[in-house]
Formats: sequence, structure tokens, C-alpha cells
Amino acid sequence: MANLIQIEQFLTLSVSHPVIDVRSPSEFSQGHVPGAINIPLFDDQERKIVGIRYKQVNKEAAMYAGLEFAGKKLVELAKEGEKKAGKNKTLLVHCWRGGMRSKSMVWLFETLGLTCYLLEGGYKSYRHYVHNEMALQLHLNVIGGRTGSGKTDILLYLEQAGEQVIDLEGFAHHKGSAFGALGESSQPTTEQFENELQLKLSGLDRSRKIWIEDESRNIGKCVIPGELYSMMRASEIIFLDIPREIRAGYLVNHYAEYDGEALKRCVLRIEKKLGGDRTREALESIEMKDFYNAAMITLHYYDKAYMHSLDKNHKYHHVIHSDRVDPAINAGLLQKHFKK
Repeated sequence: MANLIQIEQFLTLSVSHPVIDVRSPSEFSQGHVPGAINIPLFDDQERKIVGIRYKQVNKEAAMYAGLEFAGKKLVELAKEGEKKAGKNKTLLVHCWRGGMRSKSMVWLFETLGLTCYLLEGGYKSYRHYVHNEMALQLHLNVIGGRTGSGKTDILLYLEQAGEQVIDLEGFAHHKGSAFGALGESSQPTTEQFENELQLKLSGLDRSRKIWIEDESRNIGKCVIPGELYSMMRASEIIFLDIPREIRAGYLVNHYAEYDGEALKRCVLRIEKKLGGDRTREALESIEMKDFYNAAMITLHYYDKAYMHSLDKNHKYHHVIHSDRVDPAINAGLLQKHFKK
């Protein structure tokens, strides 16, 4: 008989035992416990059919449909579970609500002599846990600065120096601007973004300061959880003021390596904001490989947009001036301020 456990114990055990998510592939893709392994009892089409039988006929008809689908692949499922269990012969199992799918898979795995822990409430209880954790208070040092100030580089430097850091753009696989997807892997869903973010938070000491970059609510298609975003807005922000010319040079070093056509497509995404003349000039500059001029043109829009956001969203901010984009130097300036 499976051991029915709550989410807190489930996550503690997940450090040393595999988590088996038996939901369909599309459910898993939408969001899952970080590190979980998908061994679906039903594929997406099978799940759809079972659901239709349940709604249009009755529970018994749905169960028979499910048995018919599952019966054909019991051996395959059993072998996969045994393989993932490894030497410890232990699995943590869940479905959506801790219902028939996970209980059926636990029965199968236990017939092989495996020890199974079943998550009470399933993935739904995990998501409830994530939302609750996101609402807990954080003490944030918010780093602000116009585009090209190297804020992410500062975060990475601070983390290597032993500071607590949340790199939202890293979790979102996006740098936050129209050019933000360049060089990045596909973005996760907002749901998975939240799941990965919560895992990071679980390893931090909430009584200590945590460094984070000032962001818009949306980072590409990922949306920052409302509770965290409110804390960011309520925290003091240190605005790193670096001349536009210096930041343009930094952007050239980071973006000139990308295909010119890809850069043009990024410029066209902000065409309405830039205006027709500036857009044409930026496109022509990219064509001529004058990436510095293209950067200066796009920064005209981004600087204006960022300062508007800063004035609108942050009541308290302090300005620190710097004449270079250097993570070590600028991290030192920020640390010096926050120690006051």
C-alpha cells in the first residue's frame, strides 16, 4: 500500500528519490515539479477520450476505457518505473489530484517490489504550495538601470561572491527586451517559470537580503508572480546611471555576433515605438554593420521607456553614477550603498 504524504514531505524526499509524474505529456509540458520524470499512464488523446466518456456516459465507462488503454502498455510502464527507481527501489508518484491515475501506477510499481510515496492532492496541491510560498516576505535589494547597464552580469558576480541572488531573466530564458530571445533556449510556460523560481527560493535564507534585477511584470512571455512583483515595487531600488554611449558599446559586444536578419526582426518589433525614421535608420545601420549606431537608436526608445517605468512603479530610488559597464566595479558600488 502506498505511503500517502503531504507536499512538504514529498519535496523533502524528492532530493534523494525520483519524482514520477504520471499525467499526460501536455499536462507535464504546461508545468511540473522541477526534476520530475514524466511516465504518462495515458497519452494526450487517450486522456481526452477517457474524459469524454466520463462526462458523456459515466464513471464506469471512463474506467473501462482507461483500462483498455493502460492494459496494452503495462509491461512498458512497469519497466520504465523500475528503471527510474534505481538501486533505492523508491519512487515518489503523483498525478493531477492524487486520483486513479497515480493510484493505478503505484499499484503497478508496488507489484514489482518498489516502495512508493503518493502525493496527497497531486500536482494541484504542489501548485497551491508554490503560490503560498511566493506570498512569503522577502528582503530585496533591487538593482535598476537602463538597458545595457549589465545588471544581469552584476547579479552573477554577486552570486559568485556569496550573495543571495534571484536571476529572473535566467529562469525566463529571456533578456527582457525585443532582443531578449536571441541566444536563449525556448521560454518555459509561466507556470513552469513559477515552479523553478519557487525551487530557487526554497534554498535561500529569507531573513537575509536577496539581490534581484528591476524588471517589467512580463519577461518575454513569462509573468512574474504578483506577490513577488509587489515586493519588488515596494523595495528600495538602486538606479545605476551609466552614459548611453558606454551602454551602446556594451550592447555591441553582446549582440553584434547575431545574424543581421535576426537583429532586424527584433528592431521591427518596436517599430511603432521607434517611429518610421528611426526604424529605417536602425535597419540601415545593421545592414552596414554599424551596430553601435543601431544600438544608440534603439536605446533612445528603451531609455525613455525605462525611466517612465521607474518613475511610475518605484516611489523610492537612489542613483549611483558609474562610467563603465563592469560587474565587479558596479557590484562594489551597490554593495557599498546597501551597507549604509
